[in-house]
Formats: sequence, C-alpha cells, structure tokens
Amino acid sequence: MKSAARPMSTYRWLSLAALCVCILIISLDVTIVNVALPTLAEKLKATASQLQWFVDAYTLIYAGLLLTTGNLGDRFGRKRALMIGMLLFGGGSVWAAYATSAEILIAARALSGIGGALIMPSTLSITANLFADKQRESAIGVLTGVGGLGIVIGPLLGGWLLEHFTWGTVFLINVPVILVALLVSWWLIPESKDPDASPLDPVGALLSIAGLMALLYGIIEVPTYGWNNAGVIAAFIAAPILLLAFIVWELRCATPMLDMKLFRNPRFSAASMALTLTSFAMVGTLFFLTQYLQLVLGYTPLQAGLCFIPLVAGLIVSASLSPFVSRKLGTRTTVTLGLAMTAIAIACFALLNTSSSYLVIGAVLILLGKGIGLAMVPATNAIMSTLPLGRAGVGSAVNDTAQEVGNALGVAVLGSVLAAGYHAAIDHQAGISALPATLRAIVHDSIGGAMAVASQVPDPLRHLITNAAQNAFIDGLHPTALIATVVSLGGVFIALIFLPSRSKEAAQADLTKAASTSTMEQKEEAAI
Repeated sequence: MKSAARPMSTYRWLSLAALCVCILIISLDVTIVNVALPTLAEKLKATASQLQWFVDAYTLIYAGLLLTTGNLGDRFGRKRALMIGMLLFGGGSVWAAYATSAEILIAARALSGIGGALIMPSTLSITANLFADKQRESAIGVLTGVGGLGIVIGPLLGGWLLEHFTWGTVFLINVPVILVALLVSWWLIPESKDPDASPLDPVGALLSIAGLMALLYGIIEVPTYGWNNAGVIAAFIAAPILLLAFIVWELRCATPMLDMKLFRNPRFSAASMALTLTSFAMVGTLFFLTQYLQLVLGYTPLQAGLCFIPLVAGLIVSASLSPFVSRKLGTRTTVTLGLAMTAIAIACFALLNTSSSYLVIGAVLILLGKGIGLAMVPATNAIMSTLPLGRAGVGSAVNDTAQEVGNALGVAVLGSVLAAGYHAAIDHQAGISALPATLRAIVHDSIGGAMAVASQVPDPLRHLITNAAQNAFIDGLHPTALIATVVSLGGVFIALIFLPSRSKEAAQADLTKAASTSTMEQKEEAAI
C-alpha cells in the first residue's frame, strides 16, 4: 500500500496546482463575460434579456446541478468527473467563441455550466482525499485564494483581450489552459471514489435540480423584473415546495443522495450558513462598489478592476494564514473573527460619499479580503471534515451550493435595496422634476441610465443630472451597506452560537481519518 501512496505524496502539491488552474478558469469565466457584455450586445444584436441570460444560463445550470454532480463524482470517480467537466467546459467555450446568434451563445453558456458543475465539487473533494489534517486546511486555503484571484484577473484580462482581439477570445482563452490542465490532471491526480457507494437516487436528484433552479431563477430575476413579476412569483412558490419535497424524500429514502441528518451536526450546518452569509456579503458588496467606482468616482472599467487588487491581496494572505489561526484559536473563533472583520469593513462603506478617497476604500478592501479569507477557509474545512472521504463530493457540492445561493442572494437583495433607495432619492433631487418626461424616466430608472443621458445633453444640464444621480446613488448605497453589515453580523452570531468550541471540536471524531486508501498516512504528512 505504501508504494501506491508514495507517488501521491510526491506529486500531490503539483496535483493541487492543477486543481488551482481549474478553479481559476471557473472564477475567471463569469467576470470575463460581464466585461464583454456591451461588445456582445453590439456584435450579436442581443436584447437586454438575452444579455442577462448570457450570464444567468451558466449560473442557473451550474448551481442547480452541483449536488447531483458531486454525488456522481463520489460514485463513479472524482477524477473522471473533473476530466469530463473540463471537456464540456472547453467545448462550451469553443462553441461560445464562434456563436453566430444570441440563442447559440446562451446554449453554449449552459453547456459550460454543466462542465463547471462537474469541475467544482471534484476539485475540493479530490483535495480532501489528497491531504489530511493540517495540510488539508492549508490546501483549501490555497484553493480559496486562487478563486479570489479570479475576481481581479477576469475584468483585467477580459478588457485587454477586447482591446486587442475579437470578442470570441474571451471564451477561447479558456481552451489552451484547459488542455494543459487536462494533461496534468490525467498524469498527476489519482482517481478516488466512494468504496461503499449506494445506489443512485434519481428522484432526489430531480427534486434538488428543480428546487435549486427555481430558487435561483427567482433570486436572479428579481432585480430585473421586480417582486410582482409572474415568473418570479411562480419560482418562489415552486422552490420551497420542491425543496421541501426533496427533504422529505431524502429523509425517507433508503439510499439518499444527501443525508439530511448531517444538518443536525452544528459543525456542518453552521459552517454552511457562514459560507452563504460570507458569499452574500462579498458578492453583494462588489456589486454596489463596482458601480460606485465607475459611476460616482468616474473610473474606467479597467481602473475599477485594478481597484479590487487590495481585496484579493487581503483574501490571499488571510486564506493562507487562516489554517494556522484556526489551529491556535479553533474554528468557531476564527470564523467569528473573520465575519466580524467583514461586517466592520462593509459598515465602513456606509460612510462613502461622492468624493471619498481611494486610499480609504483600498484600506477597507484589504480588511474585507482578510475577513472573507479568514472565515471561508475554516468553514469549508469544517464541512469537509464532517463527512467521510467517500462522501467528499457531496460535501464539496454543499459547500459550493451554499456559496452560489449566497452570491445570488447578495446581488438580488442588495441590488433591490440599492435600486429602491436610488428611486426614492432621485425624485427629490433639485431640478429632476423639471426634466422632460422621457428623460426623467431614464434618469429615474438607474444611475447608469442617468449618466448615459448626461453624456448627451448640454453642459449645465449635464452637471445637474450627474450630481443628482450620484447623490441619489449615495443615498441608496448607505442603507444597502448597512443591510449587508447586518447580514454579516448575523453570521457572527451563528458562528459564535452554533459552531462547536475548540474543546468540543477536539473531542469530536474526524471521520476523514477513517482508513482510506486515498489519504496520506499521518507520519508521511509530518515528514513533508
């Protein structure tokens, strides 16, 4: 057995590097597409709804399939799922690059979403099987930091590609990287699967896919169509019914896809909730801060992307250090501290005005990144260490799903609050009521519309509209930041109350230490 473990010991950090490439490609993808949306609208004659679905088709398919693909990886092999996922993702990227219509591009994005759903649970579950104990949490920290790196690299790379090449290159850039990752993964990464895999649960899979897609569809569509839209209402009615049916079925099924009893373990359930709230705060904050930097402070998209470098720097540093902090202080204290730092940073954004200094914003972004990295790594490790290695794919899928739901909620909830605040404030700005009805409607709709109008009118009126829109945006930003702060504080209390203390944590049996041919022996871990 030791002869089989030795190559894994020798190459596992290189295997982690290959997994990092997969994570980076996934995290880059959505941000690159966002940068390309204006160009895609022009080249493919896309409507506003089609533009939204260039992003949403990927997100909806990806998040809806995570639980199912994680389960399939456990059963049929995580390396196999990773390789198939990369092939599908690469195929979707090539198809998207040569799309001749908006409908074809949406279909290609959906195919990439299937690939992404196979890739993401596989990366974390393979990592859990490659590493044990201290090194596992350090490896998770590396994956988290690389994922955060994509937040900044995506807009920068996308902007550079669009300036020098055709729009298809924002998708084709994935292909050579995926080919390299495929070769390296095939050579280095060992196969692992659940040796005691139970029969498939097709009913549970269908209910989870339908329930998650309904929930995410409703969340995604709210900012565009509002809470009174028939499709949104139908989605929010269907989602709880389907998800409740999924829970009931899983409780009664002899071989459930997801053992609902896991949620009785506070280490699993509280860590999942902490990840959801952390993602809510991070993505929701980036949503309003990106608009603030470009539409209030007047930065270009490229400059705005560069502005987030302190956030990623803080995240990478704290993600790499959080395993050491967690070992010293325990998971509960570390996650609580990270969420508290996140809440303090977001609260600082409630103090922004139309002339805030970037030095202040950059300092706050560093604090935000540190808080997010400090909270996410031990929370993720808590989820993975609750499950036996055979079920690592399901644990990874729960982790990824929690983050995706938090991401969608952050944009939907905070986006709606920001829009409502802007709408309420713009009508009270001096001079707006005197605008012609057509212009007034555009200015009232969004700050983006207001700035577009301002760029096309004479100077005195331009100044009036610009100032009114920016002041109204700030009036809407303040309550939005405060709500995000409250959500982060809710995470603080959940972590503080429900995550086990360090003494209880040490007393709990780590199921991942159970004899598994996929995990390094303890003395081999200590020797490296």
